[in-house]
Amino acid sequence: MEEYIVIMRLDLLTQEAQPSPEQMEGYMKQYHDWVGGIAAQNKFSGGKGLAVEGKVLKPNDVITDGPFVEIKESVAGFIIIKAASLEEAVEMAQSCPILKGEGNSVEVRKIISVHES
Repeated sequence: MEEYIVIMRLDLLTQEAQPSPEQMEGYMKQYHDWVGGIAAQNKFSGGKGLAVEGKVLKPNDVITDGPFVEIKESVAGFIIIKAASLEEAVEMAQSCPILKGEGNSVEVRKIISVHES
């Protein structure tokens, strides 16, 4: 089994795009059910949500507020899953409830190490 990162993107900026507390509760239940299904298969390695505030560092000592000053679609969080192939990882990610939101997206990428010899 290889590890894959599932990166979840959604609009964290536009006020109209933000769910009500009741909607958020429902979305979080769907999310936890989805992750629980992956964990039940022993294919969940971990994950985190990300704060909306941050900084972006660029060449020549340029530091800007971010991480989403130029786009609405921001990385909201990620999970790491185990799968036999990219196709299997994509199949698991297709059930991500984030995809129910307009303009949201999920990216799946194999994790490789650049630190191992």
